[in-house]
Amino acid sequence: MERYESWIERAKSSLELAQAKIIRHIHYEDLCFQLQQAAEKALKGLLIYYGVEPEFTHNIEILLKEIKNFTDIPKNIKEAVQLTNYAVQTRYPGEYDEITKEEYENSIKIASLCLDWVENKIKETEENKKPE
Repeated sequence: MERYESWIERAKSSLELAQAKIIRHIHYEDLCFQLQQAAEKALKGLLIYYGVEPEFTHNIEILLKEIKNFTDIPKNIKEAVQLTNYAVQTRYPGEYDEITKEEYENSIKIASLCLDWVENKIKETEENKKPE
């Protein structure tokens, strides 16, 4: 397995964890952290695919700026920057509004789109490399 593929697999794991059945003591904040991780790992996997060692950051905007050097980024993927707040700010009890079910569901959509986009981008690139 290529190194970038390991990152994509871990992104899938985080996405699935975030969509696990909600039981009594699981907070949306914790699930949204996993969604942020899914997007972050997918984007880092894409950077590794492009031959770039990703910056040590949880900031999705920074990752997208680096990816922009290699490909155009659709507007719906740029929405993934919203997930950055879940990386640190909401991981621990603090002064912030609780995450609602609607925010959680929107975050699932964003993280899923991000992962799908990364996988499709790699697939497209690989198909374009094949000799005709």
